[in-house]
Amino acid sequence: MSHGPSGSGRRSSRPRGPMGAMMKGDKASDFKGTMKKLIRYLGRYRVVILIAILIAVASTASSIAGPKILGQATTILFEGLLETIRGTGVVDFDSIKKFIFITLALYVGSGILSYGQGWIMARVSTNIAYRFRRDIAEKINKMKLKYFDKTTHGEVLSRITNDVDTINQTLSQSLSQIITSAITVVGVLIMMFTISWMMTLLALVIIPLSGGIVAFIVKKSQKHFNQQQEYIGHVNSHVEEMYGGHVVMKAFNGEEKSQEKFEGYNSTLYKSAWKSQFFSGLMMPIMTFVGNLGYVGIAIMGGWLAIKEVIGVGDIQAFIQYVRTFTQPIAQLANVSNVLQRTAAAAERVFEFIEEPEEVAETTDPLKLEEVKGLVEFKNVSFGYDPEKIIIHNFSAVAQPGQKIAIVGPTGAGKTTMVKLLMRFYDINSGSIFVDGNNIYDFTRKDLRDMFGMVLQDTWLFNDTILENIRYGRPVANDAEVVSAAEAAHVDQFVHTLAGGYHMELNEEVTNISEGQKQLLTIARAVLADPPVLILDEATSSVDTRTEILIQRAMDELMENRTSFVIAHRLSTIRNADLILVMDEGDIVEQGTHKELLAKCGFYAELYNSQFEVTEDSPETIAMEACD
Repeated sequence: MSHGPSGSGRRSSRPRGPMGAMMKGDKASDFKGTMKKLIRYLGRYRVVILIAILIAVASTASSIAGPKILGQATTILFEGLLETIRGTGVVDFDSIKKFIFITLALYVGSGILSYGQGWIMARVSTNIAYRFRRDIAEKINKMKLKYFDKTTHGEVLSRITNDVDTINQTLSQSLSQIITSAITVVGVLIMMFTISWMMTLLALVIIPLSGGIVAFIVKKSQKHFNQQQEYIGHVNSHVEEMYGGHVVMKAFNGEEKSQEKFEGYNSTLYKSAWKSQFFSGLMMPIMTFVGNLGYVGIAIMGGWLAIKEVIGVGDIQAFIQYVRTFTQPIAQLANVSNVLQRTAAAAERVFEFIEEPEEVAETTDPLKLEEVKGLVEFKNVSFGYDPEKIIIHNFSAVAQPGQKIAIVGPTGAGKTTMVKLLMRFYDINSGSIFVDGNNIYDFTRKDLRDMFGMVLQDTWLFNDTILENIRYGRPVANDAEVVSAAEAAHVDQFVHTLAGGYHMELNEEVTNISEGQKQLLTIARAVLADPPVLILDEATSSVDTRTEILIQRAMDELMENRTSFVIAHRLSTIRNADLILVMDEGDIVEQGTHKELLAKCGFYAELYNSQFEVTEDSPETIAMEACD
């Protein structure tokens, strides 16, 4: 069975603002509600996450205690050296050795705990990402097709890649970072106060000064980051458009205009990029300068307090270490809001997708036919893609087993819609559809669709060999059966002219064979499936007249003793149909054989006459003259 064209999406690499500043479109519309859903989704991992948090607390606490203990060793060493110089004592190396070993043990323990916590969160986050991707993949198979009618394939792909990756990254890295940063800030602040409250207050003066500088730079650079993001999109879009349509561009001498447009985009991108990078690059030097000013002030005050014997030299060393440790988690915590907003936005998109309405539930007691005869009946069927806009009105028709039923009419008459309803790609609003006297809702979708072979107007082939593309119609078929189906569909005639024959691999865009050859391959796939009921939707729309004749012969053989629905604009392909249903605006306006419909001199006769210039002595001319 052949499917519709496969879309493709690209993973976007969107630039972020300075210090991870939020970009437009990164905020969730319902932050609180989305975070509650995410927490519920993480429910099964709450014990493991709690353990990881406790390990993170122990690791951070061990790391924070290190400088204070090492400072004591420094103080003992400094005071011992002074006493040695004065001749009043010696350095107590035993105590120093003990403190060094304790500090080393704390740092080693902190590292081991940090590694364990990282390992746990990595396992949890990747498992959650796995679950999200699995749930999305399962959801795709259950969703109503009308969702995909209004959503691009790239947008769907973005949910399963970009959005899930964002959640994964937050859980594996940012969540741990948030926990450790918060503990570090609180713990370091406590340690700093235990050393000297005056030095701590001096150190805290640096924070609002640094924050003011950061806010100023972010404000200046934000507009340039926004413009950079916008024009990256323009450049990518223009390059993709010109590459995809480069033949048309060259045919109409559009190279110069295209180059001028590209230069405009590229120039704007260059200006916004260097300005955003310049402002962003100013941050670290300025922050370093402000930080150094703070260290100078702390060193002066610490020296003065040491002279007054209020604190020891080791305490000054420990305090400076704490100040260095203090500034980094402050910056990280300042970015927490952005991280959580991006995560909420990604989670919101994922949950929106997972919560989309699904197809009508399968019957709990499905019917399975041992043999499908092919009697198909539409009874008072009404349908609209939008329930308020019905496009199929009270449609009724019967296809007897083995009959060739043609459905014709102008564009938008509802021809393709009817077969989509027959295969339950969409569910009808009212009425009933029967196969061999059984309502299609009494079958599972899988069993129902196994009854049909479908060749779509748009071909769908994948990046694999010709042999495997045909075998997709019946995966258990052997090579001989595949080749036999190819011969019936006249694929065998051209496949030997290709490099590699049946083993030639189609490229990703399927540009290494012609449109007509692609259509023939999808027909061969339907032949191999050997279904009880066949649906051909504009099956010969992409082939030349000679190939069309060959296909018609193959199709006539294939449709023998098989109920077949043929949808066609080219009325020459359905002259030998057992029954022609003429549709207009969702209704059957006429039905009968080709000759009967011409004799009626109605809508079908007008359609036929508009497509063909018939010879004077042809039956069609005689029929049309009778109409006159």
